[in-house]
Amino acid sequence: MDDGEDFKMLTLFSYPELYGVADNNPYGLKVFAFLKLCRLAFRHEHVFDAHEAPRAQLPYLLDGGNIIGDSDTILSHLIVRYGLSIDRDLTPGQRDAHLLIDRMLDDLYWVMSYSRWKDPQFWPLFRDKILTTHPSVTPAALDAARNYNFKRYYYQGIGRYEPAAVYARGLADLQVLDNLLPESGFLFGAAPSSADAALYGFIANMYYFDIETPLKTFLLARKKLATHCRSIQAMIGGYPAIHAH
Repeated sequence: MDDGEDFKMLTLFSYPELYGVADNNPYGLKVFAFLKLCRLAFRHEHVFDAHEAPRAQLPYLLDGGNIIGDSDTILSHLIVRYGLSIDRDLTPGQRDAHLLIDRMLDDLYWVMSYSRWKDPQFWPLFRDKILTTHPSVTPAALDAARNYNFKRYYYQGIGRYEPAAVYARGLADLQVLDNLLPESGFLFGAAPSSADAALYGFIANMYYFDIETPLKTFLLARKKLATHCRSIQAMIGGYPAIHAH
């Protein structure tokens, strides 16, 4: 590949993998799955430091000379820029449902993040896995990130709840998502849409993790969500180990 071709290659910048999942952040994994489902060639650059990202948030995409941040904005850019058909057949009602699902996943994000960084029962497992999988990360850096997240949880509100109330909120989200899935196929039909990429980004980051949070326990008992996750995983390639106890 010459320098000109390299410059044109899509590059996804997102957090590193964990437990065999391509990105341990659901938003980066959402974009990763979308690119794979649409069969767009891209490079995947794993980074921990988000200071140079738009709004200092990961993921972001480099497309030629364009830098695009925010997972939804990235997907919209790619659909228009490359004439992608992944959502072309969605009805107006399905597009509305897609938006509502995205907003519910935004809510679920806080519970998932809380389970990793704040809950003292699961934090040591998450910390140790990061340190052993990514030796370049120091304990001090993780402690700083944890303190930063504690502030985020407090100001967002979820950090002021007891763990049982936090998980009740996340389990309610998961139950609705399970209700929305058909017995077979994907959210809106026989083929996946970008909403399925988003759902996978979140579910895979609980289902494949060897951390037995209440969220994972719930998923292991819900056939539709688990089947959906495995189906998308099979389509994008790779089979992380499933640790069910």
